[in-house]
Amino acid sequence: MQTGSCYNGRLHKGKRNLNMLYSFDDKEPDIAKNVFIADTACIIGDVSIGEGSSIWFNTVIRADRARISIGKNCSIQDNVVVHSDETDVRIGDGVIIGHGCVMHGQVVENNALIGMNATILHGAQIGESAIIGAGALVPPGHKIPARSVVVGVPCKHLRMVTDDDLKIIETTHKNYAKLTRKYLAKQLLTL
Repeated sequence: MQTGSCYNGRLHKGKRNLNMLYSFDDKEPDIAKNVFIADTACIIGDVSIGEGSSIWFNTVIRADRARISIGKNCSIQDNVVVHSDETDVRIGDGVIIGHGCVMHGQVVENNALIGMNATILHGAQIGESAIIGAGALVPPGHKIPARSVVVGVPCKHLRMVTDDDLKIIETTHKNYAKLTRKYLAKQLLTL
């Protein structure tokens, strides 16, 4: 088991603000440099996280059954749960997963936006630049086409993504990238 007060390419050991990084079945999380991991996040087993991503407070990423890979510049926000079942979970680059989501989905393509408290069930696939509305439920095995907006329980297609939607995603990326850099700088100052 590894613990540390921040992860910036190498693990820094400290007495407070410990990240919870756990090995499981001889597999350890593989964290790229410049990743912000909040003190209260738990990352377990065969997980990889790409550069520039952020894992926020009380998030659990548990790969004790199959691999979970998270791409570059992703924002996995507070209270998210990502768990793999018998199949790997692949989250592409630039994905935003809103507060309180539960993810068992198999594939989330680049630049998708998963709204707060959405639930993505096992085997679901989310296309590139798709938007899953807040509180939506994506059923097992469901495939959301690229640039689609879906809402509801169970989810239903609402419309296609607009240029304004893409601007909102881009602005969210920029805001979280800036916030990630601030949190990384703050953690390094406290070591």
